[in-house]
Amino acid sequence: MSVWPLSLRLYGAGMALAEPLAPWLLARRAGRGKEDPARLGERLGRAGAPRPEGPLVWLHAVSVGESLSHLPLLERFRAERPDLGLLVTSGTRTSAQLLARRLPEGAIHQYAPVDAPAAVARFLDHWRPDLGVFVESELWPNLLRAARARGTRLALVGARVSARSVSGWARAPAAAAALLGLFDLIYAQDLETRAWIEAQGVHVSGQLDLKRLADPLPHDEAALAAVRHQLAGRRVLLAASTHPGEEALIADAGAGLEPAPLLIVVPRHPERGAEVAAALAARGLKVARRSQGETPDPEVQAYVADTLGELGLFYRLADVVVLGGSLVPGLSGHNPLEPARLGLAVISGPHHDAFAEVYGELLAAPAVLIAARPGDLAAGVGALLADPKLAKALGRRAQAVVEAGREALDAPWARLQRLLPAS
Repeated sequence: MSVWPLSLRLYGAGMALAEPLAPWLLARRAGRGKEDPARLGERLGRAGAPRPEGPLVWLHAVSVGESLSHLPLLERFRAERPDLGLLVTSGTRTSAQLLARRLPEGAIHQYAPVDAPAAVARFLDHWRPDLGVFVESELWPNLLRAARARGTRLALVGARVSARSVSGWARAPAAAAALLGLFDLIYAQDLETRAWIEAQGVHVSGQLDLKRLADPLPHDEAALAAVRHQLAGRRVLLAASTHPGEEALIADAGAGLEPAPLLIVVPRHPERGAEVAAALAARGLKVARRSQGETPDPEVQAYVADTLGELGLFYRLADVVVLGGSLVPGLSGHNPLEPARLGLAVISGPHHDAFAEVYGELLAAPAVLIAARPGDLAAGVGALLADPKLAKALGRRAQAVVEAGREALDAPWARLQRLLPAS
């Protein structure tokens, strides 16, 4: 291993000094709902499950979208290498709850350890992974270096760096090159990321966006039938994965339409349900909340779906989707492939840098509307709800973009196979 840059040595020393505070800091986060209090030991590297016998593949991502993008790889490992143990780590409570429902049988979920020496050592000593597959931009120096020192092969799949990250790494180019150089295999998510990684002197094997390989979001068929019956044919304007300030903008965009659509809001963070309901009620809307067992009765004008893991259900009820994470400055967008995969008409705000390449393809089709100026959102919602044929045509083009852009997993899979112990 080459000489470790001074910036990373200082980082390691700082984390070692701070590590005694980790239990206290994690307990404080648990008190604010940011950590699972029953599983804090995992964040300190203490395993919550026994290691399966035989070779083990470890897949890591930080939060919901990245964790779920692992699923095509997990299914491929399970189908073609059933001899492998599968460990999945993530960093958020929401990702842990969703993965508990969707991981293939036999796969183990653990919270990732904090990036401090003792926690990392405990984690790696117990799990002893043969291959570590990291998604997008998870570059934890102590964890990566210690894994590599123990002989774990490493792959970075769907690597993605934001403009902000590029700016930050520009202040420590040697650190970026050293961390990227720990990986045996790298696939970039987009051309910009590929160019940046190669500028650090690190080889990129190709491009792969795991989110393009995913199946449509799952749903419960009985729950879908029940809500569809409650709607009794009402048109639905779906506000999907919204953040603070966006719900009011979408509600205003749908105001005054005749007949009035039912606004269904799925906040990105379900714990905001009460806050979202209050904001909509302040606009004079009669509101119901799914988490409280309430239903979208005929007199309900806005339905807050503040439950976890039901976005796939509500996508299937939508006539028009306004995709959140894009309407308010400071946000960078959510995955438009999820509604596009279901052939839905989508409107986005202008702030979607995290998915710039995908949006470029959708706009070229054209298969998405962008509400870039005041008034665009209301105009787009009104036009699509007034003309179902237009909405369906937009959705069909979006679905075609998804299918045409699906990256084949065969070539990356073949390269990953070379990093695994023989079966």
